[in-house]
Amino acid sequence: QVQVAESGGGSVQAGGSLRLSCTVSGSRFIEYSLGWFRQAPGKEREGVAALNDDNMPSYPESVRGRFTISRDNDKRTLYLQMNSLRPEDTGMYYCAVDERWLMTKTILRGELTYWGQGTQVTVSS
Repeated sequence: QVQVAESGGGSVQAGGSLRLSCTVSGSRFIEYSLGWFRQAPGKEREGVAALNDDNMPSYPESVRGRFTISRDNDKRTLYLQMNSLRPEDTGMYYCAVDERWLMTKTILRGELTYWGQGTQVTVSS
């Protein structure tokens, strides 16, 4: 069983930045497929960043150029650096991982096995 825990959410004004962290248990972190997702009230969950062990990240158009996903294999931690935040970025942000190798488009669809509890991000105008 892989455990996932997010941290780093908070409130920020539009134009500001936040960095989310996700600690992951399991000795095979270096091989995991990893993703960040968000869900705003009344909206469907959206994949915002994906990374597999090819280390070629993928982002939807809504966040490309503003969000950056990265991993520290030694710390078994996944990060999401969010810059130029907008009110529409508000939502609960989740980290998810999978022990299988997945294409980044599959990751962005949310087809991963292990999910964290989420961390709230609020961006005010």
